[in-house]
Amino acid sequence: MFPELTRDDVFRLETRRLWLRWPRMADSAAILRQAGEKAVAEMTASIPHPYPSQAVEPFIFATRKGNALGEHLVLAITPRSKPNELIGIVSAHPRASGVPFIGYWLGTEHWNKGYATEAVQGLIDTLFSLVEVPAVDADTRVINPASRRVLEKSGFRSEGSFLKALPARGGLFPCEQFRLDRSTWSALKSWSSSGWKPQPDIDAPEQALSEASPRLQQTQGEPCLA
Repeated sequence: MFPELTRDDVFRLETRRLWLRWPRMADSAAILRQAGEKAVAEMTASIPHPYPSQAVEPFIFATRKGNALGEHLVLAITPRSKPNELIGIVSAHPRASGVPFIGYWLGTEHWNKGYATEAVQGLIDTLFSLVEVPAVDADTRVINPASRRVLEKSGFRSEGSFLKALPARGGLFPCEQFRLDRSTWSALKSWSSSGWKPQPDIDAPEQALSEASPRLQQTQGEPCLA
């Protein structure tokens, strides 16, 4: 599904405050420490708690292999000022329906700063710009209002609630499904470029969609349900 541009480990996306790049083995300690937090893991489908230390390097290897083969796009979220310091992960995975599914998580120390919204908006801009997909899907646990706000501020609409198997949580849990279709995304981009901005969330201010639009770069040497 993913084009040649994203299949080289020098690929990165640059937003106003973030770099989204391929995960590296040097990120192992940061992933173990942050994804291993109970507050992070329990909102995801696939991150176990406690997070086994021996599972981190195989995870990174699998993400890099899948990126290289175009099977998915998994990117480390890092501050632009500190691109070697991973603070979370954002990802897109294809499905048989042809609509990719995105997931994300951030370490708790980086919550309430708008980073998740900025990373999600950068990824969905890239998906719609580089891949001929009709829409993008995402899920959240119903007990995760912060993740719901990230999706709503990125233009996603709720498709209803359902029970979903969350393997790392050990059963079925109530979740809410969201979708952003291409026409809605195009309208949001047009409105943003004309000067329109969504009303910011008072408790957790975020950036408008246009401000998180990524610049696709290739350089040398260089919680939704996840």
